[in-house]
Amino acid sequence: MEEDRPATYCTLNPARSSSVSSDPGLSPREPIFWSGSDSSRGGNQAGWKRVVVVGGGIAGSLLAKSLQFHADVVLIDQKEYFEIPWATMRSMVDHSVAEKAIINHKDYLVNGKLITSAAVDITETEVVTADGRRVTYDYLVVATGHSSPSPTCRKERLEMFQEANIKMRIASSILIIGGGPTGVELASDITAVYPDKKVTLVHSGPRLLGFIGHKAGNKALEWLRSKNVDVLLEQYVDLESMPPANGIYMTSAGEAIAADLHFLCVKRPLGSSWLKQTSLKDCLDKYGQVMVDEHLKLIGRKNVFAIGDITDIPERKQGVVAQRHSMVVAKNLKALLKGGKEVKLGKYRPSMSITMVSLGKKDAVAQLPFTTMSGFLPGLIKSRELFLRKTRKALGLENHGFL
Repeated sequence: MEEDRPATYCTLNPARSSSVSSDPGLSPREPIFWSGSDSSRGGNQAGWKRVVVVGGGIAGSLLAKSLQFHADVVLIDQKEYFEIPWATMRSMVDHSVAEKAIINHKDYLVNGKLITSAAVDITETEVVTADGRRVTYDYLVVATGHSSPSPTCRKERLEMFQEANIKMRIASSILIIGGGPTGVELASDITAVYPDKKVTLVHSGPRLLGFIGHKAGNKALEWLRSKNVDVLLEQYVDLESMPPANGIYMTSAGEAIAADLHFLCVKRPLGSSWLKQTSLKDCLDKYGQVMVDEHLKLIGRKNVFAIGDITDIPERKQGVVAQRHSMVVAKNLKALLKGGKEVKLGKYRPSMSITMVSLGKKDAVAQLPFTTMSGFLPGLIKSRELFLRKTRKALGLENHGFL
């Protein structure tokens, strides 16, 4: 049972982009061919085939970790770290959670190469990065998920959370824009830790958590209102056309909201726009999703895979799903790397999954295949520990900095 990984992000101020460049043509210096021979970590074995993974989210990180002793693994990510995404909201109110949820790639990638740069192009044989590297591959895995603003290094990311928490503590009133899982979880965490704060949540839809069932949304609404959160539905706040004046925000319905601080929790774009200028442009559907077959290989490609949110598989985009993608592709790549006359590849079969949204530190709402639960029991499963220990264990970090 895993946590939902919503395709939203929450931000105070704009920051640098995440795992891919927003400018596909960016190349600050002359291209440099990189063969991997300069790796200073672990033992890239001579004769091993190279697997290049683009994107260091949950899917890409787990895949790179799984393959690092089976291939010459190169992970390309604009960040130096992996962030457990379903802990992001709690990290804003609890710094100890951020310390555990933000993991340097080098902590688990002990026998591979990390390139901290944006991927800007893909040819039939190479991945080109923004800093001019041309990285050859035998197998390629695209795992760029959704784009979100993130700083490059772990220290800066921790400082962002600390800054948000300081502003949160000082503020007497807080506005949250967006009623998806990110907005709901942030509102519930704030009111659980700072019950004296005046929290207002504005959502453009007719109900909260619109991606799952009505009952789950209604239970979340009841919980928030029981904690004195003011929830305004079917309204929105457009910060660009109508920025706040003297701490007053205007909704689309003309309602004035006083707030010392606001968090924008909105849907993130897919991290695939850069692929439109690459050799993989024909593998994108009209929504920008990467079209894959039952083995998670790109349609028409023998040595290129895609995993995580970026795929066109009709299923909820969740952390547990991304991890399943990673396991299937890891198994398939190990079989291909081992070689032989006939390689039987494993198939990915979508299945019904459980969606859980935290409601403070003790409660949660869970959307099960045939029912909806809320309260202490689902909270016991998810909210208290946020699957941090389980995720760190999957990366081989059971006792690494987890107290």
